[in-house]
Amino acid sequence: MLSFFIALNVFSMHFVTMCNCFLLTGMGVELHCRCIQTESKPIGRHIEKVELILPNSHCEETEIIATLKRTGEEVCLNPEAPWVKKVINKIMSR
Repeated sequence: MLSFFIALNVFSMHFVTMCNCFLLTGMGVELHCRCIQTESKPIGRHIEKVELILPNSHCEETEIIATLKRTGEEVCLNPEAPWVKKVINKIMSR
């Protein structure tokens, strides 16, 4: 009987954690890094929008996500690439 209550408690904790995860994700809160791989080659003229995500509790990396003009595809940019640094500096100086 004790094992039943332990299992029920573990299930309840997992369910609450899972629900909180869905709630946060539904609110647009990422619980992990969004960028798995990054692009280093210049694609500047194809970029419509750039999103800069600073390191936070869910991701230790600075993430730069570009939205492409034609397709709307999101591409993660390498923050160490010289051309990306220039784009970020240009945006920050506005």
